[in-house]
Amino acid sequence: MTDRKVAIVTDSTSDLPSQLARTRSITIVPLTLHFDGRSLLDGVDIKPSEFYRKLPNATMHPTTSQPAPGQFAEVYGELLTNHDAVVSVHISEKLSGTYASAVQGADMTDPKRVHVVDSELVSMSLGLLTLAASELAARGASAESVVERISAMRDQVQTYFSVATLEFLRRGGRIGRANALLGSVLQVKPVLCIRDGLVTPLERVRTFDRALNRVIDLAREVDRGKGLCVVVGHADAEQDAERVARELEPVAETLMIQPLGPVVGAHAGPGVVGVGCYPADLLPLGIKTAASTRARA
Repeated sequence: MTDRKVAIVTDSTSDLPSQLARTRSITIVPLTLHFDGRSLLDGVDIKPSEFYRKLPNATMHPTTSQPAPGQFAEVYGELLTNHDAVVSVHISEKLSGTYASAVQGADMTDPKRVHVVDSELVSMSLGLLTLAASELAARGASAESVVERISAMRDQVQTYFSVATLEFLRRGGRIGRANALLGSVLQVKPVLCIRDGLVTPLERVRTFDRALNRVIDLAREVDRGKGLCVVVGHADAEQDAERVARELEPVAETLMIQPLGPVVGAHAGPGVVGVGCYPADLLPLGIKTAASTRARA
């Protein structure tokens, strides 16, 4: 790999594990979780396992806030001391104020050298797009080229998931077009996606098991015969996530299973299982984690 001239930044809603982010030279700026009377940096002050353990007994619904522009400016300033430019890839502008904060941070630093991208995605899919940006930077691509390539990929990164309940999305105001499902019969489980940067309903099925089967089928349909880059995400539902991973492994070029972080989990709620994926021929990543190895057992 060549020396990186372009630094890659994302936010904690990418749900990338810190070790992988370090290996891929990705800087993660954390959002803040307001939970049980404390303000905690996502993935830094509180990890997923602790969050999901405490959530059932929480007296108030957790809330979240984006990083301040100054946090981004500080990160960008540091990175620009030893990089030519920064590409900063963030959660959909329609789901969070994080992108706007990053743009302000870039303006405070050096807007000609800091390129902020609205991924129009979140969680597993944002993580995939960020990994793609990192791969391009590692190959020596210019910042402009990285932005161009990932912007072209953005619409081909698909997100499919199901939630145990829509209540958390409703409370957090992130329900988007899925609001139409709120009046549904309680037994019906939604299959959701991210479209145009919003949570959007696709289908309704009778059981959560069927919803997961549809998520698997929809992900398989993304494959163009050369495999998929896949991240399976879950909110305290590891067994379900491993089942999804086992089903997708035959078509996976990259396969990871990751817990959703506290900020994403605060809005999606426990029990969520989802897939972020894109056709591997767009840009192979070649990442197989211990989690995917375990899923094969």
